[in-house]
Amino acid sequence: MLIGLDHIVIAVSNLEAAIASYRELGFTVIPGGRHPVGTHNGLISFADGSYIEIIAFYRENPDHRWWGALQKGGGLVDFCMQTDDLTGDTLKLRNAGVNIADPVPWMRTRPDGYRVKWLLSLAAEPHRGVAPFLIQDVTPRDERVPREVTHKNGAIGISIVTTAVDDLAGLRRWYKSALGYEGKPLQREELNAEGVRFRIGPHFFDFLRPLTEQSPLAAWIKTRGPSPYAATLRTRSGQVGSLDPALTHGAALSFE
Repeated sequence: MLIGLDHIVIAVSNLEAAIASYRELGFTVIPGGRHPVGTHNGLISFADGSYIEIIAFYRENPDHRWWGALQKGGGLVDFCMQTDDLTGDTLKLRNAGVNIADPVPWMRTRPDGYRVKWLLSLAAEPHRGVAPFLIQDVTPRDERVPREVTHKNGAIGISIVTTAVDDLAGLRRWYKSALGYEGKPLQREELNAEGVRFRIGPHFFDFLRPLTEQSPLAAWIKTRGPSPYAATLRTRSGQVGSLDPALTHGAALSFE
Protein backbone atom coordinates (compact mmCIF):
# COMPACT_ATOMS: atom_id res chain seq x y z
CA MET A 1 0.00 0.00 0.00
CA LEU A 2 1.01 3.62 -0.38
CA ILE A 3 2.59 4.81 2.87
CA GLY A 4 2.97 8.53 2.24
CA LEU A 5 4.99 11.15 0.45
CA ASP A 6 8.59 10.13 -0.12
CA HIS A 7 9.83 13.34 -1.72
CA ILE A 8 9.15 16.19 -4.09
CA VAL A 9 11.49 17.01 -6.97
CA ILE A 10 12.74 20.50 -7.83
CA ALA A 11 14.67 20.80 -11.10
CA VAL A 12 17.32 23.53 -11.34
CA SER A 13 19.89 24.54 -13.92
CA ASN A 14 22.83 24.84 -11.51
CA LEU A 15 23.00 22.55 -8.49
CA GLU A 16 25.73 24.40 -6.60
CA ALA A 17 23.91 27.73 -6.91
CA ALA A 18 20.62 26.15 -5.83
CA ILE A 19 22.19 24.51 -2.78
CA ALA A 20 23.62 27.88 -1.75
CA SER A 21 20.22 29.56 -2.21
CA TYR A 22 18.34 26.98 -0.16
CA ARG A 23 20.93 27.24 2.59
CA GLU A 24 20.38 31.01 2.53
CA LEU A 25 16.67 30.26 3.12
CA GLY A 26 17.63 28.35 6.26
CA PHE A 27 17.52 24.76 5.01
CA THR A 28 20.14 22.14 5.74
CA VAL A 29 21.07 20.78 2.30
CA ILE A 30 23.12 17.59 1.96
CA PRO A 31 24.87 16.78 -1.36
CA GLY A 32 23.29 13.54 -2.56
CA GLY A 33 25.65 12.42 -5.30
CA ARG A 34 25.29 11.38 -8.93
CA HIS A 35 22.89 9.20 -10.90
CA PRO A 36 24.24 7.40 -13.97
CA VAL A 37 21.61 9.13 -16.15
CA GLY A 38 23.42 12.48 -15.99
CA THR A 39 21.86 14.06 -12.91
CA HIS A 40 23.14 15.02 -9.48
CA ASN A 41 21.25 16.25 -6.46
CA GLY A 42 21.07 17.94 -3.09
CA LEU A 43 18.65 16.72 -0.44
CA ILE A 44 16.64 18.50 2.26
CA SER A 45 15.35 15.96 4.76
CA PHE A 46 12.53 16.55 7.23
CA ALA A 47 11.46 15.12 10.57
CA ASP A 48 8.20 13.81 9.08
CA GLY A 49 10.15 11.40 6.84
CA SER A 50 9.75 13.32 3.59
CA TYR A 51 12.39 15.30 1.75
CA ILE A 52 13.04 17.72 -1.09
CA GLU A 53 15.26 16.59 -3.94
CA ILE A 54 16.99 19.45 -5.75
CA ILE A 55 18.17 17.98 -9.04
CA ALA A 56 20.25 19.26 -11.96
CA PHE A 57 21.98 17.81 -14.99
CA TYR A 58 25.77 17.45 -15.08
CA ARG A 59 25.43 16.40 -18.71
CA GLU A 60 22.67 16.95 -21.23
CA ASN A 61 20.00 14.27 -21.40
CA PRO A 62 16.99 15.37 -23.50
CA ASP A 63 15.37 11.96 -23.00
CA HIS A 64 15.19 12.39 -19.21
CA ARG A 65 11.67 12.77 -17.78
CA TRP A 66 12.49 16.18 -16.21
CA TRP A 67 14.60 17.68 -18.99
CA GLY A 68 11.63 19.25 -20.77
CA ALA A 69 10.23 20.84 -17.60
CA LEU A 70 13.65 22.30 -16.82
CA GLN A 71 13.75 23.94 -20.25
CA LYS A 72 10.42 25.59 -19.37
CA GLY A 73 11.74 27.07 -16.15
CA GLY A 74 12.22 24.14 -13.80
CA GLY A 75 11.05 24.42 -10.22
CA LEU A 76 8.67 21.80 -8.84
CA VAL A 77 8.40 19.02 -11.42
CA ASP A 78 7.33 15.75 -9.77
CA PHE A 79 6.52 13.90 -6.57
CA CYS A 80 7.22 10.40 -5.30
CA MET A 81 5.31 8.17 -2.89
CA GLN A 82 6.62 5.44 -0.63
CA THR A 83 5.10 2.00 -0.90
CA ASP A 84 5.52 -1.29 0.92
CA ASP A 85 4.25 -3.19 -2.14
CA LEU A 86 5.73 -1.64 -5.27
CA THR A 87 4.46 -4.30 -7.67
CA GLY A 88 0.97 -4.32 -6.16
CA ASP A 89 0.56 -0.54 -6.11
CA THR A 90 1.92 -0.28 -9.65
CA LEU A 91 -0.74 -2.73 -10.82
CA LYS A 92 -3.50 -0.91 -8.92
CA LEU A 93 -2.64 2.36 -10.63
CA ARG A 94 -2.29 0.71 -14.03
CA ASN A 95 -5.61 -1.11 -13.68
CA ALA A 96 -7.23 2.22 -12.80
CA GLY A 97 -5.97 3.75 -16.05
CA VAL A 98 -2.57 5.23 -15.19
CA ASN A 99 0.21 4.84 -17.73
CA ILE A 100 2.89 3.58 -15.34
CA ALA A 101 5.87 1.38 -16.09
CA ASP A 102 6.94 -1.80 -14.31
CA PRO A 103 9.48 -1.40 -11.49
CA VAL A 104 13.08 -0.87 -12.59
CA PRO A 105 16.32 -0.63 -10.58
CA TRP A 106 17.94 2.76 -9.96
CA MET A 107 21.00 3.87 -8.06
CA ARG A 108 23.01 6.88 -6.95
CA THR A 109 26.63 7.14 -5.92
CA ARG A 110 26.98 9.38 -2.87
CA PRO A 111 29.98 11.70 -2.43
CA ASP A 112 31.45 9.17 0.03
CA GLY A 113 31.30 6.44 -2.62
CA TYR A 114 28.37 4.50 -1.14
CA ARG A 115 25.96 3.20 -3.79
CA VAL A 116 22.35 3.73 -2.82
CA LYS A 117 19.92 1.40 -4.61
CA TRP A 118 16.15 1.35 -5.01
CA LEU A 119 13.33 0.36 -7.35
CA LEU A 120 11.09 2.84 -9.18
CA SER A 121 7.80 2.64 -11.04
CA LEU A 122 7.59 5.74 -13.24
CA ALA A 123 4.35 7.28 -14.43
CA ALA A 124 4.60 8.20 -18.12
CA GLU A 125 2.76 10.63 -20.38
CA PRO A 126 0.05 11.78 -20.19
CA HIS A 127 0.08 11.07 -16.45
CA ARG A 128 3.65 12.06 -15.56
CA GLY A 129 3.63 14.53 -12.68
CA VAL A 130 -0.07 14.00 -11.93
CA ALA A 131 0.14 10.38 -10.86
CA PRO A 132 3.14 9.88 -8.56
CA PHE A 133 6.15 7.80 -9.29
CA LEU A 134 6.62 5.05 -6.71
CA ILE A 135 9.72 3.98 -4.81
CA GLN A 136 10.81 1.00 -2.75
CA ASP A 137 14.28 0.80 -1.24
CA VAL A 138 16.80 -1.96 -1.84
CA THR A 139 19.52 -0.54 0.41
CA PRO A 140 18.28 0.88 3.74
CA ARG A 141 16.18 4.02 3.35
CA ASP A 142 18.31 5.97 5.81
CA GLU A 143 21.22 5.54 3.41
CA ARG A 144 19.17 7.25 0.68
CA VAL A 145 17.56 9.92 2.85
CA PRO A 146 19.82 12.19 4.94
CA ARG A 147 19.61 11.86 8.70
CA GLU A 148 20.06 15.62 9.19
CA VAL A 149 16.51 16.92 9.74
CA THR A 150 17.10 20.15 11.69
CA HIS A 151 16.81 23.45 9.82
CA LYS A 152 17.53 27.02 10.90
CA ASN A 153 14.16 28.12 9.49
CA GLY A 154 12.31 25.60 11.66
CA ALA A 155 10.96 23.47 8.78
CA ILE A 156 9.76 20.06 9.97
CA GLY A 157 7.97 18.57 6.97
CA ILE A 158 5.89 18.83 3.84
CA SER A 159 2.22 19.50 4.53
CA ILE A 160 0.57 19.87 1.10
CA VAL A 161 1.54 19.08 -2.47
CA THR A 162 -0.72 21.00 -4.86
CA THR A 163 -1.05 19.69 -8.41
CA ALA A 164 -2.77 21.42 -11.33
CA VAL A 165 -4.98 19.02 -13.29
CA ASP A 166 -7.55 19.05 -16.09
CA ASP A 167 -9.18 15.65 -15.49
CA LEU A 168 -10.57 15.32 -11.98
CA ALA A 169 -12.74 12.30 -12.78
CA GLY A 170 -9.82 10.19 -13.94
CA LEU A 171 -7.69 11.30 -11.05
CA ARG A 172 -10.32 10.37 -8.48
CA ARG A 173 -10.52 6.92 -10.06
CA TRP A 174 -6.76 6.36 -9.87
CA TYR A 175 -6.41 7.35 -6.26
CA LYS A 176 -9.55 5.58 -5.10
CA SER A 177 -8.12 2.38 -6.60
CA ALA A 178 -4.74 2.89 -4.96
CA LEU A 179 -5.97 4.13 -1.58
CA GLY A 180 -9.36 2.49 -1.21
CA TYR A 181 -11.28 5.70 -0.50
CA GLU A 182 -12.55 8.80 -2.26
CA GLY A 183 -10.90 12.10 -1.59
CA LYS A 184 -12.49 15.12 0.04
CA PRO A 185 -13.98 17.81 -2.27
CA LEU A 186 -11.99 21.01 -2.03
CA GLN A 187 -12.22 24.69 -2.95
CA ARG A 188 -9.08 26.85 -3.03
CA GLU A 189 -10.36 30.40 -3.44
CA GLU A 190 -6.89 31.95 -3.53
CA LEU A 191 -6.22 29.91 -6.69
CA ASN A 192 -9.75 30.22 -8.11
CA ALA A 193 -9.80 26.44 -8.32
CA GLU A 194 -11.70 23.35 -7.19
CA GLY A 195 -10.68 19.77 -6.78
CA VAL A 196 -10.10 16.94 -4.37
CA ARG A 197 -7.81 16.33 -1.40
CA PHE A 198 -6.31 13.02 -0.34
CA ARG A 199 -4.42 12.35 2.87
CA ILE A 200 -1.69 9.74 3.02
CA GLY A 201 0.11 9.57 6.34
CA PRO A 202 0.84 13.13 7.52
CA HIS A 203 0.74 14.55 3.99
CA PHE A 204 -2.07 16.13 1.98
CA PHE A 205 -2.33 16.01 -1.80
CA ASP A 206 -4.52 18.67 -3.42
CA PHE A 207 -5.46 18.11 -7.07
CA LEU A 208 -7.05 21.24 -8.49
CA ARG A 209 -8.51 22.38 -11.77
CA PRO A 210 -8.88 26.08 -12.59
CA LEU A 211 -12.40 27.50 -12.56
CA THR A 212 -11.59 30.39 -14.91
CA GLU A 213 -8.86 31.49 -17.29
CA GLN A 214 -7.81 34.02 -14.64
CA SER A 215 -6.73 31.24 -12.27
CA PRO A 216 -2.93 30.94 -12.05
CA LEU A 217 -3.43 27.23 -12.57
CA ALA A 218 -4.85 27.88 -16.04
CA ALA A 219 -1.65 29.63 -17.12
CA TRP A 220 0.42 26.88 -15.49
CA ILE A 221 -1.39 24.13 -17.39
CA LYS A 222 -1.00 26.02 -20.68
CA THR A 223 2.75 26.33 -20.17
CA ARG A 224 3.65 23.16 -18.29
CA GLY A 225 0.68 20.87 -18.69
CA PRO A 226 -1.01 19.14 -15.73
CA SER A 227 1.76 18.84 -13.14
CA PRO A 228 2.79 19.75 -9.58
CA TYR A 229 2.27 23.45 -8.94
CA ALA A 230 3.27 24.18 -5.34
CA ALA A 231 4.23 22.70 -1.99
CA THR A 232 3.43 23.92 1.51
CA LEU A 233 5.92 23.20 4.29
CA ARG A 234 5.32 22.85 8.02
CA THR A 235 7.54 24.85 10.34
CA ARG A 236 7.81 25.18 14.10
CA SER A 237 9.20 28.73 13.84
CA GLY A 238 5.83 30.42 13.30
CA GLN A 239 6.99 31.76 9.95
CA VAL A 240 4.25 31.82 7.31
CA GLY A 241 4.03 32.92 3.70
CA SER A 242 5.71 32.29 0.37
CA LEU A 243 9.44 31.83 -0.06
CA ASP A 244 11.36 34.02 -2.50
CA PRO A 245 11.09 32.29 -5.91
CA ALA A 246 14.50 33.67 -6.87
CA LEU A 247 15.99 31.65 -4.01
CA THR A 248 13.82 28.57 -4.58
CA HIS A 249 14.84 28.58 -8.26
CA GLY A 250 11.28 28.81 -9.47
CA ALA A 251 9.62 26.38 -7.06
CA ALA A 252 6.41 27.72 -5.47
CA LEU A 253 7.10 26.94 -1.81
CA SER A 254 5.48 28.41 1.28
CA PHE A 255 5.43 27.95 5.04
CA GLU A 256 2.25 27.41 7.06
